[in-house]
Amino acid sequence: MKRMHSLRRHHYLAKVSIFLLAIALIAGMVGCTEVLEYSLTMRANPVEGGTATDLTGASPYTAGTVVNIRAVANPGYRFVNWGGPAGGFLSLTDETTTFTMPDGDVTVTANFAPFAGGSGTETDPYQIADWYQLDNVRNYLDSYFILVNDLNSTTAGYTELASPTAHGGRGWQPIGSVNASCDPVDPFTGTFDGQGHEVRDLFINRPDENGVGLFGVALGLIEKVGVVSANVTGGVGVGILGNGFAVSRCYSSGSVSGSDGVGGLMGGSIGKLSYSYSTASVSGGHAVSSCTPGVGGLVGENEGAISDCYATGSVAGVGTVGGLVGWNYFGCTVERSYSTGSVTGSGEVGGLVGHNDGTVTKSPWDTDTSGRATSAGGTGMTTAQMKDFATFSPVGWNIVTVADPSMRNVACIWNIVDGVTYPFLSWQPV
Repeated sequence: MKRMHSLRRHHYLAKVSIFLLAIALIAGMVGCTEVLEYSLTMRANPVEGGTATDLTGASPYTAGTVVNIRAVANPGYRFVNWGGPAGGFLSLTDETTTFTMPDGDVTVTANFAPFAGGSGTETDPYQIADWYQLDNVRNYLDSYFILVNDLNSTTAGYTELASPTAHGGRGWQPIGSVNASCDPVDPFTGTFDGQGHEVRDLFINRPDENGVGLFGVALGLIEKVGVVSANVTGGVGVGILGNGFAVSRCYSSGSVSGSDGVGGLMGGSIGKLSYSYSTASVSGGHAVSSCTPGVGGLVGENEGAISDCYATGSVAGVGTVGGLVGWNYFGCTVERSYSTGSVTGSGEVGGLVGHNDGTVTKSPWDTDTSGRATSAGGTGMTTAQMKDFATFSPVGWNIVTVADPSMRNVACIWNIVDGVTYPFLSWQPV
């Protein structure tokens, strides 16, 4: 009996031991099951473009955790999309969305662009909607751009970039620059299409700098933009629009002053300038420099071809002063263009051109309003003659009469209300 009892006891203890061992093994297995967590890193591309934020703010996370994220663009930039593991985002294009954590550490990127749209190509130009984005042009000098709305003193970025208090009172920094010898340094070589919009209230006060204007120097194409109500001061090569190679259907108003190469629209025109005008007042003083002298209502100095343009603003200078062009260089041309503003100066002063080494054809100036009976080029006419359709049509101007200044016949370059108005460009704002 005792032996049977002992056997039962040993059998019982064996079962208990096996049971306890199983529990221990299970407990050990449970203890070895680690809950893995992974880090979520947020970044912005480019870093100056904006911020990318984890709104949940509890990284690290377990796989499958849904995290709230948000992108906020800095001034002048726009949010484009999110970058990261495919399938993790609820939306790739919404600034505020969610991201589901994968198995592993991950970086999520908010991508920003420095313009309102576009990719900078000819078929998909960068879109400019505020002053910050206009300022960003200087970082993409060989690209294509369009202006998608007017810019003025109430548009974002004006106070910081183009106002009388911007840059320590120096105002707008011109896009593209020249050196002390007026040679281009980092010029704008792309295409800027204003699409008929205006850049208003531009302020520049940089009397010790050369190459001053909205564009300091542009060797590309600038077209269909007005720079109006501007106040621009510079040294040599100063224009409200700036200095450029190819300019078409542009205009300016306000005031501009400098030493040499000063014009209402362009300080210097080194290519083709057409279908453009200025009503700005211009002042300049002849200074000895390695740059081209000249003060003109439209262009300070012309080293290219000017056609179908005009200027109506007053022009005052020391020498080489013209109502349209201060200095027209050898081999350069002015045709089918005119001026009407008062012209004053002390040497080489002309109603249309101050100094002419080139060719001026089919281009009159108003002897009554300019106060000048002579010019280095062009034909002097009275106000009545300047408002007479018969003055222009017989000499090859592409011109037609209209009944009212608000009516336009765009089939011709020039329109005129016969006996009432000077010729005006059919495309220009009413």
